[in-house]
Amino acid sequence: MEFLTAAAFSFCIVALLVPLLRKVALKVGFVDQPSARKIHRSPIPLMGGTALYAAIIGALFAFQGVTPLSKTICIGGLILIVIGLADDAAKAKGKDFPVWPRFWIYLAASAVPLCFGIHISGLSGPKGFIMLPGWLAVIISVVWVFALINMINFIDGVDGLASGVATFSSLTLFVAALIKGQTDTALLAVVLVGACAAFLIYNFHPARIFMGDAGATFLGFTLAVIAVDGAFKSATLVTVAVPLLALGVPILDTVIVMLRRLLSGKGLHQADKLHTHHALMRWGLTQIQTVSFIYLIAALFSLLSIVLLLALS
Repeated sequence: MEFLTAAAFSFCIVALLVPLLRKVALKVGFVDQPSARKIHRSPIPLMGGTALYAAIIGALFAFQGVTPLSKTICIGGLILIVIGLADDAAKAKGKDFPVWPRFWIYLAASAVPLCFGIHISGLSGPKGFIMLPGWLAVIISVVWVFALINMINFIDGVDGLASGVATFSSLTLFVAALIKGQTDTALLAVVLVGACAAFLIYNFHPARIFMGDAGATFLGFTLAVIAVDGAFKSATLVTVAVPLLALGVPILDTVIVMLRRLLSGKGLHQADKLHTHHALMRWGLTQIQTVSFIYLIAALFSLLSIVLLLALS
């Protein structure tokens, strides 16, 4: 019952905040301007990420209190929201925010979980728990969080895509945490489900607000932390596949895009139209058809991860 209440709490905060933030963004010109690389043809407010952050942090502290997990999401998320809003402000003025400052700040945010003891420490095997060397555990943990921050940001290119995929992923990680008896992680995951579901009301096509880089990077960070604190904890070599499948859509999309950029000789950080959703739309699918197709893939990945976890529990 507490999980349902927490999800409803975060849902309501987003549902109430988004209309207010939308009005503010339109009034001050904090909007995503159309361009050759963008799909939308009119300015769209960019403050949605602020609502997601407020809802998730508010629900976490209300239902979980001050814990290592809530402090991690609060501090790491705040870093990403601030730099994301700066990036979004540059977009609103038709400018590009420099890549390297973002890189180092994303890296700093990725290290925040380590400060609160949240990291991938090893794998369970037939002979007991196999502990990773400290330096390797740090590298793997930071790389994982850094990768997810960028992966969710990469797929945020079509109305409702990032928020919808995050809903599927967080719901899957919630079920996985329940199965493993990880109540704190389950609470964070279900709070994320509620916030993303509410945001979809305003973000599905035709979108009335975007989450912006602030929201997308924060979602990626939160999903990465949920996986590290939950599905990766005491994982075996086989059950490592559970979080990888739960987050299969952004992972697969990033791998495909990076390979395409390498083969075409483009910079790996350079924005383009090589993502899966761009390819589907070039093939003639509408935005709704594209998003629905990717939702189906996300649902299949989620189902596979849960089936795998249940089979091995």
